[in-house]
Amino acid sequence: MVTVSKGLLKNRMLEYFRTVERTGEELIVTDHRKPVLRVTPFKQKHSLRESFNVLQGKARFRKPVTEPETGEWGEHSL
Repeated sequence: MVTVSKGLLKNRMLEYFRTVERTGEELIVTDHRKPVLRVTPFKQKHSLRESFNVLQGKARFRKPVTEPETGEWGEHSL
């Protein structure tokens, strides 16, 4: 986490913003040594399909998924 005063940020803002974009590390802005702002990179949200796309076709089921499973847990385990 990088910390910078408002005054220094004002003079080199674009440089600091590019660093946040490149590294993904957040930037804390201070005013009289007290934290007042947090600059974080924007993270794009992915759909569920995009998130699990790399796993598609890799799961293997030995039994039908609709078949009840009581052998391991017992019928009345709750």
